[in-house]
Amino acid sequence: MDTARKLTVLLASLLFSLFLIPSVPVRATTEFTFRGFKRNESAIRIAGEAAVIKPDGLLRLTNRASNVTGTAFYHKPVRLLETNRNATRVGSFSTRFVFLIIPSSSSSGGFGFTFTLSPTPNRPNAGSAQYLGVLNKENNGDPRNHVFAVEFDTVQGSGDDTDRIGNDIGLNFNNRTSDFQEPVVYYQNDDPNKREDFELESGNPIQALLNYDGATQTLNVTIPKLLDVVQEEMYVGFTAATGKGDQSSDHYLMGWSFSSVGENPIAATLDLSELPPPPRNTATKRGFNSQITVLIVALSAVMVIMLVLLFFFVMYKKRLRQEETLEDWEIDHPRRFRYRDLYVATDGFKEAGIIGTGGFGTKIIPNSRQGVREFMAEIESLGRVRHRNLVNLQGWCKHRTDLLLIYDYIPNGSLDSLLYTVPRRSGAVLPWNARFEIAKGIASGLLYLHEEWEQIVVHRDVKPSNVLIESNMNPRLGDFGLARLYERGSLTETTGLVGTIGPQRQTLVCV
Repeated sequence: MDTARKLTVLLASLLFSLFLIPSVPVRATTEFTFRGFKRNESAIRIAGEAAVIKPDGLLRLTNRASNVTGTAFYHKPVRLLETNRNATRVGSFSTRFVFLIIPSSSSSGGFGFTFTLSPTPNRPNAGSAQYLGVLNKENNGDPRNHVFAVEFDTVQGSGDDTDRIGNDIGLNFNNRTSDFQEPVVYYQNDDPNKREDFELESGNPIQALLNYDGATQTLNVTIPKLLDVVQEEMYVGFTAATGKGDQSSDHYLMGWSFSSVGENPIAATLDLSELPPPPRNTATKRGFNSQITVLIVALSAVMVIMLVLLFFFVMYKKRLRQEETLEDWEIDHPRRFRYRDLYVATDGFKEAGIIGTGGFGTKIIPNSRQGVREFMAEIESLGRVRHRNLVNLQGWCKHRTDLLLIYDYIPNGSLDSLLYTVPRRSGAVLPWNARFEIAKGIASGLLYLHEEWEQIVVHRDVKPSNVLIESNMNPRLGDFGLARLYERGSLTETTGLVGTIGPQRQTLVCV
C-alpha cells in the first residue's frame, strides 16, 4: 500500500514538472555530406534530359544543349518549420556546395543555376533560360509556388526582365525576378574590407556557403518573407538551365553538405582534394557578348563606308587635278585633250616614243612664266592657222605644270634628220630638186604667215629641225614656241636675235 502511494505521488510530481517546464521548438533534423555523388545515386533525385551522375562522381545538371533544364534534389524532405506554444518560424540551416560552370565557346553561356527550397523533389513544367528550371511563364509570381531560390545568374538581361545584371547572386521568392541582387565578389583573407570580382563562368571550382539563422531570419540579409514560402516539408536541391544559341553551359556539382541540426548548424567542410576532379575546361577563348559584337560590326561598317567615300573623294580630287580648271586664257582655245587619253595613247609617255623636242623642251619648268607665255603664243598662232606647208595643231593639254601641244604625226620626221643624220633616214642623199621643192614649200608657208593670214606671225625660229617632211616630201613648218603676232599696220622693233643656236645658218625675219 505504501509502495502504491509513493508511485502515485511520484507520477503526480512528474506531470506537474512537465507542465512547469516551458515548451521548446521541436522539429526533425537533417544532415548529410556528399563528397562526390558516386554510389549515392539513390540519395539524389535527378530530372532533366541532360542531368546525370557521371562515373567519376560529378553531378551534371545541364550540358551545352540549347533550352534544357536539370534538377537534383535530396531524396527526403527536410522539416524546416519550428513550432512552439507561441509562434512558428523557419529553423536555421546551413549548406555548402562546390560547383563549376563551363560556358560555350563564346558570348555569355548558360543562364546559371540555383539552390532551391521546393515543396516537390523536382520542378515539373519548369521553363529554361531565365526561368532557370524553377518556374515557368504561367506560374511565375504565384504565391502558391512555395519556392525559394538562391540564384547564381550568369546572363545580363533576359526578355522583359530588367533587373538581371549578370554574374550576380539573387534571392527569389516565388518569382524569377530577384528581391535582392548583388554582384559576385570574394573577400581577401588578409583584408576583410577588400573585395574582388570574379566570374561564375570561369570554369574553375567555386565553393559556396549559405547559413540561414532562424532566430534573426538572416541569410546575409534579412528575409522575413521566407516564412511565407516554406511549408511543413521542403525538398532541398539545385536547378539549372540553358538558353538558345550560345547561351549554354555545362553546370556541375562536385560536392554538397547540408545540416539543420542545432541552433547554429554548420554544414560539413568540403575539401577539394576529397572531391572528384573537375572536368576539363573545353570552352574556347571568350569573345564579346552579342551587344558589343553588334556595336563593333556597326562601327566597322561605318568605317568601311567612310573609307570608300574617302577613296572616291580622293580619286575625284585627283581627277580634277589632272584635268585642271580652265583659266581665262584657256577659254578661247577649246581644243583641249584629256591628260588621261594622252597618257594611254603614248603608253605612259615612254621615251621610245619621243621623236624630237620643241622650243621649250619636253617638259615645262614649274611656274615658268616664259614657258606659259610661249605656250600661249603657239596656241594663239597655230590654233587658227591652216596651210599645207604649216604643221596643223590638233589640240593641247594642261596637266598641273605640264603644257602639251598635239600636232599631226609627220612620218618622215624633221628635215635635219634627212640632211645630217648618218646613216641618213631616207637611205639616200636628197636630190637638189627635192631640196628646192622643200625650200619653196617653206617659203610658201612663211608668205602665208607674213602676208596672207589675218595677223602677221613672225616665226623667229626657222631651222631644219623645225621643218617636218611628209611621206610625199611636202614640207611643213612647225614649232611656233618663239613666234610673235602683230596686228597689220603696227610698227615693230627688233632688239636682238632669237632662235636656236646650231650649225645651220640663223634666219631672222623682221617686219
